Amino acid sequence: MGAVVTAVIAIAAVVLGWITIEMACKPCLDSGRRAMDRALDPGHDPDDSPTAAANEPLLAAAKPN
Repeated sequence: MGAVVTAVIAIAAVVLGWITIEMACKPCLDSGRRAMDRALDPGHDPDDSPTAAANEPLLAAAKPN
């Protein structure tokens, strides 16, 4: 019976630890999950991303005329 109680306490500790990490690191985890969703989406075109458009004037200015 002692092993079952120990196992239940250990599982509860892991669950509470996971919840704590999720709450503490929510902004980082959310942005990472959004990035993974974009990377795994077969319909997503990386050339249409806002960062590519933001870098375009910098690259155009670097070209010699």
